[in-house]
Amino acid sequence: MLRDPDETVLKLAGEIDMLTAGRLSNVVNDILADPPVRIVLDMAGVTFCDSQGLGTIVVLTKKASHTRSVLMLTNVGEFLLRVLDITGLRSALTVR
Repeated sequence: MLRDPDETVLKLAGEIDMLTAGRLSNVVNDILADPPVRIVLDMAGVTFCDSQGLGTIVVLTKKASHTRSVLMLTNVGEFLLRVLDITGLRSALTVR
């Protein structure tokens, strides 16, 4: 994790699913206790994301917004971009 007052970057790796989504939620909730301007989830190492993982990201995006922080996704792979498009979630998330 790279953290400064403006931005915290989390480099994610592996799967975001029902077994790991809680861990992601805990880490982001800890960051939101003293929120930076931006929380960046670097998805370059993510190999899989199920509906639980997507739901967790949506909930965390809303929580970040309530603290006047922005949660954004970077380095999102083609497969996950297609899933976000199909589910309509791409418009609800900040992807750069």
